Amino acid sequence: MTANEIRTKYLEFLKERGHTIVPSVSLLPDEHTVLFTIAGMQPMMPYLLGETHPGGTRIADSQQCFRSTDIEEVGDNRHTTFFEMLGNWSFGDYYKKEQISWMFELLIKEMGINPQNFYVTVFGGSDQIARDTESVEIWKGLFAGVGIDAKDIDNAESDGMQGGRIFYYGEKKNWWSRAGVPANMPAGEPGGPDTEMFYDFGDTGQHDKAVFGDVCHVNCDCGRFMEIGNNVFMEYIKQEDGSFASLPSKNVDFGGGLERMVAASQNQPDVFLTDSFEPIIKRLEEIFDAKEGLNDYKSEPRVYRIMSDHLKAATMLIAAGVEPSNKAQGYYLRRLIRRAVRFSRIHPFMHANTFGAEVVKVVIEMYKDQYPELLEKKDHICDVLTKEETKFSTTLAQGLKEVNKNPILDGDIAFKLYESFGFPFELTEEIARERGQNVEYGEFRKAFEKHQEISRAGLEKKFGGHGLLLDTGELKAGSEEELKIVTRLHTATHLMQQALRDLFGPAVHQMGSDITAERTRFDFNFDRKLTDEELRKIESVVNEVIQKDLPMQMIVMPFEEAKHTGALYFFKEKYPESVNVYFAGNTLEDAYSKEFCGGPHVTHTGEIGVFKINKEESSGSGVRRIRASVA
Repeated sequence: MTANEIRTKYLEFLKERGHTIVPSVSLLPDEHTVLFTIAGMQPMMPYLLGETHPGGTRIADSQQCFRSTDIEEVGDNRHTTFFEMLGNWSFGDYYKKEQISWMFELLIKEMGINPQNFYVTVFGGSDQIARDTESVEIWKGLFAGVGIDAKDIDNAESDGMQGGRIFYYGEKKNWWSRAGVPANMPAGEPGGPDTEMFYDFGDTGQHDKAVFGDVCHVNCDCGRFMEIGNNVFMEYIKQEDGSFASLPSKNVDFGGGLERMVAASQNQPDVFLTDSFEPIIKRLEEIFDAKEGLNDYKSEPRVYRIMSDHLKAATMLIAAGVEPSNKAQGYYLRRLIRRAVRFSRIHPFMHANTFGAEVVKVVIEMYKDQYPELLEKKDHICDVLTKEETKFSTTLAQGLKEVNKNPILDGDIAFKLYESFGFPFELTEEIARERGQNVEYGEFRKAFEKHQEISRAGLEKKFGGHGLLLDTGELKAGSEEELKIVTRLHTATHLMQQALRDLFGPAVHQMGSDITAERTRFDFNFDRKLTDEELRKIESVVNEVIQKDLPMQMIVMPFEEAKHTGALYFFKEKYPESVNVYFAGNTLEDAYSKEFCGGPHVTHTGEIGVFKINKEESSGSGVRRIRASVA
């Protein structure tokens, strides 16, 4: 079955069993602790912890996910950074019997997965929690129903696969809670056992007996088995005395990787040879004039896997509102694009032309029915990706020459490649590994901080000691004269954000910014085009504040205290214990604008000059962009 067929089959199957089908949430979560939506469970946590879901007690979805931690893993036959997770939940409704039986029926009977290749793991117990014999008995009955011997195996690591289908594992593999194993859980924390499902692709020839022993099992690293789903049963709550009690309302959480289910249904151990990636691979082969057995996927699988995965993920991130930068989500987007570009030039047969937009078109065609917003944002996605690709391509060749000039790559070289040629540290680290070398991040960070200190000391001497930070990725100045203009624009941007909030309400907030000596570019959440009258009003308010020549001041405060001053800040940003609060006014209490910020800023608003809005446009769904300058 194809990916679209399996997604549809899964959702229809659960809908028939009383589930409300909910849409995927954004790849950029509302919670402040993580940068991306990394699992289907993530947006459901409030309901697993007791809140009432508006859709009822039975929910199912197909959730788009992105895992930045897997970037370096991409290149094998199964890891991807972007993926869809099929999920279903019971909030105090059905439990183990229904969940396990439904998943077996869905995978084996509806999706056509061969039961002879199907294995499961079950919680084998811990010092405090009994082994999950209930799930074992359910699995035994299901396996017996399709004519398979479901003998229970107590110790899979030693007994192996000797005719059995059910493997017991301990708390490190088959227990779920937010805090990990039971001993680490705080009082009041819920958790429970899980039962995972695996597909056996057969002997890969990669089993290392010296490391893993004579017998292969489901958690062996040889690549024979692929996990295709996990059923979590939230059954217990930890007590103050360290013991565990049963939850009054037991929950089910299932998550299964769509791409891996596709691979299992097609008996194809390489997810990149399924329809989840095959159209992208085919287009890349066309772009690079590949011939069968020569420079094609078969001869260069790692190169094609990295390019196809990273450009698909980049497409989805840009559609979600991310733009390349040196901070937060933008850093990972930049890293994806630049790593894809680097691998596109890794062999002589590959040419230096831009190619990302061609891949974007294929990705959108593949996902347009599931995510129709991709079609609406097609031009924007292509534009962002092409600009970043072009920008890096111009310095990549020079950077690689610098690499080749240095027999040993160290922290200083890594920083030079980052500063001069735009190489993310991880890219240099990867090149070093390919050489059999190791670049320490600590050494890179030392070189970075040394440069920072030198730059800051020189700027403080020349501009009055404002504690300038020019390595944020948002401010760009190539000379002292440009820095003066950027400083004026930066302060003006603070005033503009407050003017927008004055006009449209406190829900308006910054979504991104980029400031050069020519202009400030400011993105904010808003659902329509601003009228010319509204733009002139914003201009007028900012210029009125400029004419008042208010002092621009900074105070260092504890983070928690600063939050209560009303100063604006990024909720998703990680801040240190003490922060700089910049404000325009005589006191923090009566200031016109106040924000957490690293600077630089003018000393008085009158130094800004005349503020002018040059353009207002869309920057994605629900996001507007203003370009402005000062004179």
